Amino acid sequence: MNKLTREALYSLEKYAEIRAEFRTTVMAHKKHRQVALGEHATLYFEDRLTMQYQVQEMLRAEKIFESVGIQEELEAYNPLIPDGSNWKATFMIEYSEVEERQKALAEMKGIDDKVWVQVAGHEKVYAIANEDLERTNEEKTSSVHFMRFELEPVMIQALKVDAALNMGIDHPAYTQAIEPVSDDIKQALLEDLEVE
Repeated sequence: MNKLTREALYSLEKYAEIRAEFRTTVMAHKKHRQVALGEHATLYFEDRLTMQYQVQEMLRAEKIFESVGIQEELEAYNPLIPDGSNWKATFMIEYSEVEERQKALAEMKGIDDKVWVQVAGHEKVYAIANEDLERTNEEKTSSVHFMRFELEPVMIQALKVDAALNMGIDHPAYTQAIEPVSDDIKQALLEDLEVE
């Protein structure tokens, strides 16, 4: 998949002009790239467009216009763009009440290794999580994790010929399964995959 380059980004001035329209496009795009795993956990699948939005927003917020700063943002966000054989996602544990969230995060240590996707007829593929840094400690897990789901070519082929796609979490404190995810989500995620 194409990684972002400086040439692909809008200047701060140009981005200010098109920001509202670009944001509307990205929000519509994101609707088909998120899967709620029960009431308190969601997978937000990233791609080149979602990462371009993140980079543009960071550059705008921090008023970064020098090449070194732009390159640092690209290096931070490019790893979250799928490579053709995988999906990359931001996994969020979401509780509105602070005390409830703290209790849940303490109980959910290790959940980042228990999130899975499954192509019907194949084994579950568990997330490879937090490759940049550890997000769980002795007391609790983080409410945000970055995940990669690496698919075998045979799984990608099966999806392309209409196998169902399932997702879930196998953790003692939080078990969920979506079997199957909706067709619009599956179709959006198929665009991240390349058949060899």
